[in-house]
Amino acid sequence: MTGDLFGGHPDAPGSAGQPFGALPAEPGPNAPLADRMRPKSFEELVGQEHLLAEGSPVALMRDGRHLSSIVLWGPPGTGKTTLARLIARTAGVPFVQMSAVLSGVKDVKEVMERAVKHRQRTGQPTILFVDEIHRFNKAQQDAFLPHVERGDIVFIGATTENPSFEVNSALLSRARVLVLRELKAPSIRALIGRALSDERGLAGRIAASDEALDLLAAAADGDARRALTTLEIAAATAEAAGRPIGANDVRAALARRHLRYDRAGEEHFNLISALHKSLRDSDPDASLYWFGRMIAAGEDRLYVARRLVRFASEDVGMADPTALHLAVAAFNAYHQLGSPEGELALAQVVVHLALAPKSNAIYRAYGEVMEEIEKSGSLPPPKVILNAPTRLMKDLGYGEDYAYAHDDPEGAKAQQHLPDELVGRTWWRMGRREGQ
Repeated sequence: MTGDLFGGHPDAPGSAGQPFGALPAEPGPNAPLADRMRPKSFEELVGQEHLLAEGSPVALMRDGRHLSSIVLWGPPGTGKTTLARLIARTAGVPFVQMSAVLSGVKDVKEVMERAVKHRQRTGQPTILFVDEIHRFNKAQQDAFLPHVERGDIVFIGATTENPSFEVNSALLSRARVLVLRELKAPSIRALIGRALSDERGLAGRIAASDEALDLLAAAADGDARRALTTLEIAAATAEAAGRPIGANDVRAALARRHLRYDRAGEEHFNLISALHKSLRDSDPDASLYWFGRMIAAGEDRLYVARRLVRFASEDVGMADPTALHLAVAAFNAYHQLGSPEGELALAQVVVHLALAPKSNAIYRAYGEVMEEIEKSGSLPPPKVILNAPTRLMKDLGYGEDYAYAHDDPEGAKAQQHLPDELVGRTWWRMGRREGQ
């Protein structure tokens, strides 16, 4: 992974022969529009003005008065990476960017060693920006602590997850959490307008209708990267046809974007569907293959783990009650170990679930119960199973003739438990594949 950090990764400092700590090179004319339009100054940053208030940590770093470790928490496409790079640009100190998805312990160790040497030689810290810090487990995050305390690095983490749960408390105590807000439609419109006119973007080559701009701003869902990616596709279609960008161009671009660019789009759902159905059909080889495909594509491992827990109840259920315990254990194992060690626990439970006997009886019964509740509403329990803590309630017949199951099992079994309107209804039926 070291090559990703220091030479070859498009977002990596030091790539293409750049020295350690150099800011990423400016994107070329063929780079994606979202990269070309990344703000070059704090003045170009939109939607996060609350972070730039006088005396705020970002304002102090922007003005070169005080560098401090921070955690940037916010939705995708709100400017976390941009903000980290702008801080580094104005601070004038080395900047290293790594992804918790792509980097391992070896990469972290190498960055720390080079940061120590740089501080010993120049007295300067290195700004270390870790994207998706929540993907590092707590033990991996511990590796940053001594270097933050000694001043070797100024730590900037970025996460879409709640830092309270996903960032080591010791590291969190040494960093200020800054919340980035989802971009509102006017901010998205401003970014689109700049991309249409700026030389880095479409340079005024094409216009867009107000309807198209409104649709773009709404469909972006607060994500600047999504807005600019969609704009780029729509612009290519409209330019080829020799017309301004219209609403239909945006709609077509949105459909294509989900296919080509969005990890949460069609390919994502195709692969999870393939995994789920291979498990249901008891095919361990295909199940392992589709699990591996999702991991290789960079899928969120905890998302896969949650799906396996769900499958253990939905498709295995009472046919093998241990499956749920194993799925939860695998979820916790990955949460504790992280990648790549924790992935083996997930692979183990994939094979177990594929080989387990199958039953959807729990899933079916629960669904039918919820449908009945939706239809019949708040039916009262029969009085025989109600508590009667007061004299009035006893006088009203609450708990009258109640049979205590430990003393009278047959009487308890025979007494009414469902509301009067549902007496005789059954939802739990042993499935044909229970193996019991």
